Amino acid sequence: MGQTANERRVNDNEAMAMAKNLRTSAQKLNLVAQTIRGKDAGKALVDLEFNSRRISQDVRKCLQSAIANAENNHGLDVDRLYVAEAFVGKDIMMKRFRARARGRAAKILKPFSRLTIIVREREDAAANKKKAAPAKKAPVKKAAAEKAEVIESGIDVTKSAPKESADNQAKKAPAKKAAAKKTATKKAAKKSTKTAAKKTSAKKDK
Repeated sequence: MGQTANERRVNDNEAMAMAKNLRTSAQKLNLVAQTIRGKDAGKALVDLEFNSRRISQDVRKCLQSAIANAENNHGLDVDRLYVAEAFVGKDIMMKRFRARARGRAAKILKPFSRLTIIVREREDAAANKKKAAPAKKAPVKKAAAEKAEVIESGIDVTKSAPKESADNQAKKAPAKKAAAKKTATKKAAKKSTKTAAKKTSAKKDK
């Protein structure tokens, strides 16, 4: 019987690479790992290449391995990859000693670390807009359904006008009164001119 295949530990749009037995402490390795978290894969490679720390070259090799896995094994687009996760863990501890005075010995601990990098493919902005578009169309359908129900009930929606607020009515009242006064004065002026014209015509007839 053959060995069963390992289950995939990351999502379909992700790829992973791990580097073990790196000759540095986890604290020092994490200082380099935090400089690339969340960055695009290409920019992270450039930053690691010009990093002054010794272990940054091993981190760069691990990132290159993750990018190669994404392209060759999972068919992801290299231009849209970014460093989603970069976490550090402890590995073996190499123990040595140093001779001290009076026959004593002082222990020397040489730690090793491991690094795991997960790269993820970014989603297109156009795809996100298409996903969000159906949610906006729902209220329009509800409004159309409400109009159809109102029409079936026999109420004419087009004739019904919205009621004005009390403030708007109070503002319009003085304007209406002023317009009524102007029309009244115009009518009185017309009547006076008509009566004056009649009197003059009567005098001429005499």
